Amino acid sequence: MGRVYNFSAGPAVLPEEVLKEAAEEMLDYKGSGMSVMEMSHRSKEFAAIIEEAEQDIRDLMQIPDNYKVLFLQGGASQQFAMIPMNLMKNGVADYIITGQWAKKAYQEAQKFGKANAVASSADKTFSYIPDCSDLPIDEDADYVYICENNTIYGTKFKTLPNTKGKTLVADVSSCFLSEPVDVTKYGVIYGGVQKNVGPAGVVIVIIREDLITEDVLPGTPTMLQYKTHADAKSLYNTPPAYGIYICGKVFKWIKKQGGLAAMKERNEKKAKILYDFLDQNKLFKGTVVKEDRSLMNVPFVTGDEELDAKFVAEAKKAGFVNLKGHRTVGGMRASIYNAMPIEGVEKLVAFMKQFEAENLK
Repeated sequence: MGRVYNFSAGPAVLPEEVLKEAAEEMLDYKGSGMSVMEMSHRSKEFAAIIEEAEQDIRDLMQIPDNYKVLFLQGGASQQFAMIPMNLMKNGVADYIITGQWAKKAYQEAQKFGKANAVASSADKTFSYIPDCSDLPIDEDADYVYICENNTIYGTKFKTLPNTKGKTLVADVSSCFLSEPVDVTKYGVIYGGVQKNVGPAGVVIVIIREDLITEDVLPGTPTMLQYKTHADAKSLYNTPPAYGIYICGKVFKWIKKQGGLAAMKERNEKKAKILYDFLDQNKLFKGTVVKEDRSLMNVPFVTGDEELDAKFVAEAKKAGFVNLKGHRTVGGMRASIYNAMPIEGVEKLVAFMKQFEAENLK
């Protein structure tokens, strides 16, 4: 059937030209006579790949020199443990609970010290971001933790919380490289790449150097210490080499598109098409308060489970795949990451209009 419009929340759509380029290099990377998949991670070819990838993400995000960029494994979920193991010097951390992944991170942190839930939007099924301008931040808190874009619920922090001087740690898995970001506002900014940046298997951690120490919780495994990976430039053990190579290509693609400011403009345009339709039609409705809407993940419902299921099935037949909402919330969700072309969203809206005309009683 050719390429579909893939609205999956992750693993997600990648830029077509990146996939084509990787296909061309699959059997012979730049005259090396082998694939990047077969290459030693200690080879000079791979050293060039990972160094260039790091430089490109530094350029894109304007990452200051006193931050390290680490290409790690274990996904965002492994960071739920790594963060407290490495940063809980006083054994206290404050968590803002805006969805399932923030909640999981909070629960994991409880294994290592005192984790406080200082704000939550669980009371309204995580359909908004709580006011974080004056939180009861613990005086001893080692950091304040947020999940900046909530993939399942489609919310996004438009204003970062007032951490009252404490280190901010943010999981940006779903909004990674979707807009310009001031890295200096964070101590740690990290994300699994399988949503907006590359294939599953890599998590990128951007961490301020003063937070990388040998002073970690007793019993922290060598592989779970940031210092291990920072000292070895992400090559302590065999890294997810092919995934890093694809991420590097995506960084170059974003640069070619005009960088993060251009991405933001494009993403706002795409999201507006879908949100405007959701606000104006009679059948579908968005589930998030307007001011907290994500540009990346757009959940919506008809209010009728059977009709939702019918929509997902018919959309799939029409070439719009992975529109089913997360199992915890039902309904539909369109993830419209960087690599989703604008016509994908336009065609989806046209299909929704048609579906509405046929199904509105």
